[in-house]
Amino acid sequence: MRLPPREVSSDFSRRLRAWFRRRSRDLPWRRTRDPYHVLVSELMLQQTQVSRVVDYYARFLERFPTLSHVARARVGRVEEAWEGLGYYARARNLHKLARRVTDRGRDTTATLPSSPAELRALPGIGAYTAGAVASFAYEKRAPLVDTNVSRVLLRMFAPSLSPKSGAGQRAAWKLAESVLPRTGGATWTHNQALMELGALVCTARVARCSECPVTMHCASSGVKGTKQQQPEPRISRAR
Repeated sequence: MRLPPREVSSDFSRRLRAWFRRRSRDLPWRRTRDPYHVLVSELMLQQTQVSRVVDYYARFLERFPTLSHVARARVGRVEEAWEGLGYYARARNLHKLARRVTDRGRDTTATLPSSPAELRALPGIGAYTAGAVASFAYEKRAPLVDTNVSRVLLRMFAPSLSPKSGAGQRAAWKLAESVLPRTGGATWTHNQALMELGALVCTARVARCSECPVTMHCASSGVKGTKQQQPEPRISRAR
């Protein structure tokens, strides 16, 4: 696989960000740079639809407004607030993480680290979640790859590779790094836009090429109109 030339990457990101500013959904976790709030949203969004997460997100943060509140609670209380979202290991990992970061709740000012490497050392945080917190909370120039991002980037630049394969996943991460804009602030918009494009336009079932803002760079858009695709299994955001 060849990475796209710098001029292609720059134009791809510029068009993607312009589209996002016009068409993005107003989601509550996009209005914050609080690392803990960003982490809660990312953990909840693992294997759960956005529409379900919106209400849970607000209620959970009202009950546990900081990491130290999570750390001081019994794990059963955290799981109780998570009830209905499923995959309760996410809640247990959040509790473990909070206790580690805040010294079991004693440090009320503790926050999450900003580097992806340090974030990955915490319970329940994998490569995607580390990139998301670094990018969305700290505006770091960090790549991230989830199911939507992998699908978009491979269809765009490496259509011969399957996102289900190890080679496809490795390529997706390399592509995600190569198309990042130069600054962290622009990276925030870029990464949000990649996920939004995969969720709304370049979906698993239907690729709406006529609605895509970057179709001129897409190696899969030779046939105009709509392409049917088989659904892809979700790639867990936490490893």
